[in-house]
Amino acid sequence: MYGSTAVDVLAGRAEHRRMATAEAVRSVQFDRADPRAVRRAIRAGTHLGQTAGLAPGRVQGNVCILPREYADDFFVYCQRNPRPCPLLAASDPGDPALPALGADLDIRTDVPSYRVFRDGEYVEDVADIRDLWRGDLVAFVLGCSFSFEEALIEAGLPLRHIAEGKGVPMYLTSIETAPAGPFRGGMVVSMRPFTPADAIRAVQITTRFPSVHGAPVHIGKPELLGIADLGAPWVGDPTRVRDDELPVFWACGVTPQSAVRHARPPLCITHTPGHMLVTDLKNASLAVL
Repeated sequence: MYGSTAVDVLAGRAEHRRMATAEAVRSVQFDRADPRAVRRAIRAGTHLGQTAGLAPGRVQGNVCILPREYADDFFVYCQRNPRPCPLLAASDPGDPALPALGADLDIRTDVPSYRVFRDGEYVEDVADIRDLWRGDLVAFVLGCSFSFEEALIEAGLPLRHIAEGKGVPMYLTSIETAPAGPFRGGMVVSMRPFTPADAIRAVQITTRFPSVHGAPVHIGKPELLGIADLGAPWVGDPTRVRDDELPVFWACGVTPQSAVRHARPPLCITHTPGHMLVTDLKNASLAVL
């Protein structure tokens, strides 16, 4: 698990370097409401940080890029696990464009930070992947909880991790995903605390967005998910759960990073958690009710 290995030490150092660089360029101005302007700023290296709050109203995506020989199995894995892996789009092999998500989008440059795995092991975080791009790579983009978070905020439900300027806490659980080829492993969930009344409302709101994880998979009692300590997330920052609140857990798009560790492809590139692909799709277009 992250936080318990040398891998996380390396990831932590990379995050500190990225934050320092982001601080140096944060004064550069761009239209944070325009998804195309956001992608241009990311592509130019003038925005290197997390993407929460950027391009409000627009869908952001989790990214998983794999060699062609693993792509078919991963596609089936997404089909069998639509809650943690709601597939929005996939590229043709070797093609960095995803026109369904943005006419000018380039998957090699338009994510602020990419996480590189080799043989299932974390190697490094990088700002773009042009040097790693190959003709056999297929990019998958999955729905992201940022879309339903916007709906929760609009409904007046507070999100503590946002108020505190933190990343949402994510946990590797004992819920086994449905395997496909070499892809398997525990589901990753994200957690947000709510009072019981607000938790009911959160279920109602997020049920409308199945393409971005939908309703929670669990409420309360984290030990039933195999989570021993809410204060020690697998990824992200700890968020306090008050005495009058329940922890509410949603399936999370970081789940492929768990599955990749089992599949052990020679190369896999994902987004660094919190550093998403900003698309032109509107959140409202994904609502089903």
